[in-house]
Amino acid sequence: MRELINAMAELEAQLLGRYGVTPNEAMALCCLGGDTLTASCISENIGLSPSNTSKVLRSIEKKSLIVRSMGDTDRRQMRFTLTAKGQQLLLDLKNEEIEIPDFLRPLFLQ
Repeated sequence: MRELINAMAELEAQLLGRYGVTPNEAMALCCLGGDTLTASCISENIGLSPSNTSKVLRSIEKKSLIVRSMGDTDRRQMRFTLTAKGQQLLLDLKNEEIEIPDFLRPLFLQ
């Protein structure tokens, strides 16, 4: 358990230091990729509760990494897409050498 906690702390420090995002924010960006997804779809894919996903999405929206839009058929449903800044950050995340423990790697490389 200690190894997992230390690995997550180190990963969080690397992500915040280099890119200004938390692990949850990085997972949401990876989940979006080039797609436009709903909050519930993102929540299911990254394994966070809807309320935590909402907080993460608000945070990365404030950082101008994603943009929200209304659904085409259901105007109550919000959809999220990476901005150009978000696409560049995601590309940087995928190309940089960040030490991600093997047991956490599937969460980031979808």
